[in-house]
Amino acid sequence: MSRPAVDSSVPSSRARAVTVPEFLAAKSRGQRLVLVTAYDYTQARLVDEAGVDAVLVGDSLGMVVQGLPDVLSVTLEEMIYHTRCVARGLKHALLIADMPFLTYQVSPEQAVLNAGRLIKEGGAHAVKLEGGVRSREIIAALVRADIPVMGHIGLTPQSVRRLGGFRVQRSQEQLLQDAQAVVEAGAFALVIECVPAAIASAITASVPVPTIGIGAGAGCDGQILVLHDLLGLYPDLRPRFVKRYGELGEQTIAAVRRYAEEVRQGIFPSPEYELK
Repeated sequence: MSRPAVDSSVPSSRARAVTVPEFLAAKSRGQRLVLVTAYDYTQARLVDEAGVDAVLVGDSLGMVVQGLPDVLSVTLEEMIYHTRCVARGLKHALLIADMPFLTYQVSPEQAVLNAGRLIKEGGAHAVKLEGGVRSREIIAALVRADIPVMGHIGLTPQSVRRLGGFRVQRSQEQLLQDAQAVVEAGAFALVIECVPAAIASAITASVPVPTIGIGAGAGCDGQILVLHDLLGLYPDLRPRFVKRYGELGEQTIAAVRRYAEEVRQGIFPSPEYELK
């Protein structure tokens, strides 16, 4: 009996939900991981159907959803709300939630309580927090509490005031130390942001967990982009490392203009859209 052809466009992992252990094991299998942000049910449903491995509810919502200049004002309550919305739209992808500014930096106890809320109330499978060496004790406390943690080094947006803006991070020695600290603390994955490709490749080779790049070159074990950036929905900031896979912002404007024109000319609603 002949076997049915396999659709190679759909990852085999889509048959079931992605778990933290499966995400971690992707590195040893040589599987490139695909991550994207999402902030509501509709976005989550669409990217999940597209077959991404994980969805991050990023504190980037402060910029692309709320229109703020940075991520510092995003609250834990807002993150819980958006995470809960995204959770309803996912069937397969791993769900990771950002811990916003000042929800984990004060103490390990604070971090455990707040991360626990993202898991219990938001429905997240894991949390992400920024910092390398400085966040080692926080990560370890979360892992001891059975809360999976994704680390984040390089350009850390919550440090924008100290860094003086969104700048490329080039200190290889410090970045390697940060990566090692995050891994030793128990993180299952590591985001590397705005780092020269050669340094990101060196970090990737030095750690046993998957590295997820954003502006860090092709040498990472996976990639993440902000959904609004890759779809062309956010014009306020366009980093050099972002590739636009659509221009939905322009398409949305054109569609709404056409709708407005038809309403003003009495074209819409035409008879086929009227209830009888």
